[in-house]
Amino acid sequence: MKDDVPDQTPLPAARQNWMRVLARAGKALQRHEPLLRGQAHRYVRPAQTGMIMVRARAGGNGAPFNLGEMTVTRCVVQLDDGTTGYSYVAGRVKAHAELAALADACLQGPDANYWMRTVIRPLQALQNDEQAKRARDTVSTRVDFSTLVRGEA
Repeated sequence: MKDDVPDQTPLPAARQNWMRVLARAGKALQRHEPLLRGQAHRYVRPAQTGMIMVRARAGGNGAPFNLGEMTVTRCVVQLDDGTTGYSYVAGRVKAHAELAALADACLQGPDANYWMRTVIRPLQALQNDEQAKRARDTVSTRVDFSTLVRGEA
């Protein structure tokens, strides 16, 4: 590779972050649909729904066990410049998988900063707000067992 050509490969942590945001976006990703579908692309693997085995560990660090199966939808797209985007999303919503794969491909290209500003940051802010709301709603139901006093016998 020439020294004067910048490497467009995203850092693994950055890509993991945007893949997480896209996978959790759900219906919020639909507002970006015209922009994403406007990118010239082809389907390498059209959206397909299947099942995966979810593994867990007892106590978070114990022996692994099969928790059960869940439905996922995957999709692989390729932009006209050859960039390939992937997605795996929970559930059966094929449009969500297609849009997430398109966004992944766009985020790997030379306009990555534009896509981060336009798609990922707004989605991430929305997800952070929803998480904070859930935390506020949950804290009101918290019980402090150390303050409970046993009844006298």
